[in-house]
Amino acid sequence: MSTPDFIDECRILARAGDGGRGCASFRREKFVPRGGPDGGNGGRGGSIIFEADPGLSTLLDTHHRKHYRAPRGAHGKGARKNGRSGADRVVRLPMGTLVKDDETRAVLHDLVNAGERWTAAAGGAGGRGNACFATSTNRAPERAELGQPGEERWLRLELKILADVGLLGFPNAGKSTLISRVSGARPRIASFPFTTLQPHLGMVEVGDTRFVIADIPGLIPGAHTGAGLGSRFLRHIERTRLLVHLIDPEPTLRGEHGRAPERDYAALREELNAYSSELSQRPERVYLTKSDLVPDAEARRAMAEGLCKNGLEPRWISAATGEGIRELLYELAREFQTA
Repeated sequence: MSTPDFIDECRILARAGDGGRGCASFRREKFVPRGGPDGGNGGRGGSIIFEADPGLSTLLDTHHRKHYRAPRGAHGKGARKNGRSGADRVVRLPMGTLVKDDETRAVLHDLVNAGERWTAAAGGAGGRGNACFATSTNRAPERAELGQPGEERWLRLELKILADVGLLGFPNAGKSTLISRVSGARPRIASFPFTTLQPHLGMVEVGDTRFVIADIPGLIPGAHTGAGLGSRFLRHIERTRLLVHLIDPEPTLRGEHGRAPERDYAALREELNAYSSELSQRPERVYLTKSDLVPDAEARRAMAEGLCKNGLEPRWISAATGEGIRELLYELAREFQTA
């Protein structure tokens, strides 16, 4: 069975309902002289309300349905009958959705917590009926107000996934294999670049500690400018608390020009710095993957030497054989136990 497309940005129109008109009427009953004004108020228009839903992981629904309108308020009636207010339209969005003004790109709200609500477009107030304008000097006012128009605006929605750990690496570095081994996530896995075209989340439990790992699609040089859709991918690690660099030794073993663990790490760091200086300051860990391809201890030491000279402490892991996976999980869990 195919999985729904992962949509992480879209543009929608939020149109709240107009307020209902106030009524101008007078009480006219037999044996009730000078009954006076009895026009009711118009109802308030419905609002467009965004709600963070933990059960959603994509903006697929809002991508396909771009216009959201709430009903208008009912008009007031005689006998002081107020019009019914229009029902609010609740639009459910994934947690981590950033709401921006489509024209100015200003951030309006960030839906982070489950069940959190925010009014995207407020309904218009209902107009007052003439009964509200009666005074001691004007006992028969004929004035009644029109309802106020509801708010209308185009909004841009951008999803930034919520995760504790973000896996970074070049394409085919083993990120998908790792997350499928340590969690229940089942991303597509193959031995060619760009197999992963969307982020995947996996829940990991280590003793009493639980944390979420995000598999971010592979980055390439120039990712911060959008190369390989990198700028969209980098957005998804902005909320992560810890970055895990996965360095693939296979290109070095094949003798690919310009590829070495320390160069791959430097390239990833360069993309982080170029995209966000704040993001580049996050705590990080470095792991060399596919240790089963480098069984010799001396060869491993030589391959990791460049990373060690930069003050890093790289560790070897293999998602295929399980080598180092247990130690990796406990090391990550300790980060969140002390946080």
